Amino acid sequence: MGGGLPLMEKIEGVLIDLDGTIWRGNELIPQADEAVAYLRSLGKRLVFVSNRGNWSRRMCHEQLRRFGIAVAEEEIILSSTVTAQFLRAHYPLCQVWTLGDEGLHEELQHYQVPLAPVPEEADFLVITLHETMTYRDLDLAFRAVHHGARMIATNIDKMFPNEHGNAIDVAGMVGAIEAATARKVEVVLGKPSCFMAEAALRQLKVPPDLCLVIGDSVQSDIRMGRMYGMKTALVLTGNTKRSQLDMLREKERPDYVIDSIYDIIGLGKGVMW
Repeated sequence: MGGGLPLMEKIEGVLIDLDGTIWRGNELIPQADEAVAYLRSLGKRLVFVSNRGNWSRRMCHEQLRRFGIAVAEEEIILSSTVTAQFLRAHYPLCQVWTLGDEGLHEELQHYQVPLAPVPEEADFLVITLHETMTYRDLDLAFRAVHHGARMIATNIDKMFPNEHGNAIDVAGMVGAIEAATARKVEVVLGKPSCFMAEAALRQLKVPPDLCLVIGDSVQSDIRMGRMYGMKTALVLTGNTKRSQLDMLREKERPDYVIDSIYDIIGLGKGVMW
């Protein structure tokens, strides 16, 4: 069984996923707000780390506040945020075309990343989740790459949990452009990349061995935590089901498995590997 409260006594910073951990679509996961409040009551430093590349931090901040979760905007690290920071730092004069929803545009503009006026002039195509995508959107992205734009993806998750179950994620958009152009994405900025982990650690100002990652994805949340020597807690309210646990390889296994983030309060239902 899990170690219960002694674990939290050793933790100073907590990285918390959003989709499948705090909410599913427009529905708050039961008592997730209470779990966050509990962690704050212990004096833990928190950062919300999400592969939501089609949202801006402003949009995410508003959603958290609607669910009654107190958070500062700087405590939110999205793959759209890290993508914008990456482009601004390494390619400050590049022009960007996007395949994604408006939140990605908002983050790019916040960091003053130039947007190409037409796809043919783009240096990079940035691909993220596009929940309102049309054929025209897809074709414009194709034209950018066809005319030489290099491809970046905010993440390459295959699916994400919402109120209806699992929904197609960025991998579907990436697959369409890669298949049509015979070109490949060069950089992926979201979890489990070093870009996301290091952005979160800079915000927390806590060493990795004193951090805990809580998330629903073995491939993104647990893998990122394990690569950095953080403790990991897998929740079963999103992408991963209990029936899949026995199939996990050693390097994929979380330190704890809990039914939901609310169980972090005691970890009494957790399983320590």
